[in-house]
Amino acid sequence: MEFLVLIIVITILVFIGKNYKTEEFKNINLTKKEVFRGDILNHEAGLLVALLSKVAKADGKVGELEAELIKHTLTDISSHFQNSEELRERLKELYNEEKDDFSNLIVICDRLYRLTAKNYNKRLNYMEYLLNLAFIDGDFSKEEQEITEDIANALKIAKSDYNRLVYSFESFYTNIKNEKKLSLEKSYEILNSNPNDDFATIKKNYRELVKKNHPDIITGQGATQSIIDEATQKLQEINEAYEIIKKDRGI
Repeated sequence: MEFLVLIIVITILVFIGKNYKTEEFKNINLTKKEVFRGDILNHEAGLLVALLSKVAKADGKVGELEAELIKHTLTDISSHFQNSEELRERLKELYNEEKDDFSNLIVICDRLYRLTAKNYNKRLNYMEYLLNLAFIDGDFSKEEQEITEDIANALKIAKSDYNRLVYSFESFYTNIKNEKKLSLEKSYEILNSNPNDDFATIKKNYRELVKKNHPDIITGQGATQSIIDEATQKLQEINEAYEIIKKDRGI
């Protein structure tokens, strides 16, 4: 059962907003893999997936980032068993069965508590994983807060520890949003534009700046190498700023 602790201690906090990259997810190789048979809801793997499914669907929908994290979680958990393909399919079926059923939430929590009663840190790690899923889209909804509080209470997680975890996620995502805002503001500044401009205006400004700073054009004008190098760097900034604005506007 201890293998799940290793899964949890992997930092999933890098799965942030639209910058999520699946290649950042790391699998763990163990020297010994168990074969699992029997009722999957009597195993920590199944119980964790059941709770993840309920947190993911707490606000009525499963977002893209939530689905991506769930997908990799199923793959990573099942990779620690000899019958990995069979187990992943069973975990996937369990996820789909449990995500719309909230009536057995406390029963699931009680089973997980009984299996981890002597290991508070393990339960705390599970709580962190569940909160990571709740925050993954950058929005900790009222429904997600309520269900994670219920789970924390059922797993006998101290209120102070729960609040500490929530605060750490809130601070983390607030910083991300602030950095994104500053980056976006700088992008408009680079393109001599502002957020109220329509995209046609921004595109026009972009093309004018590209023409003004394109190394080939400047070279043809007899510029020195230092000026050409500056223009090349400026052109890179212009292109990056343009891409940031397009991404923000969904273009």
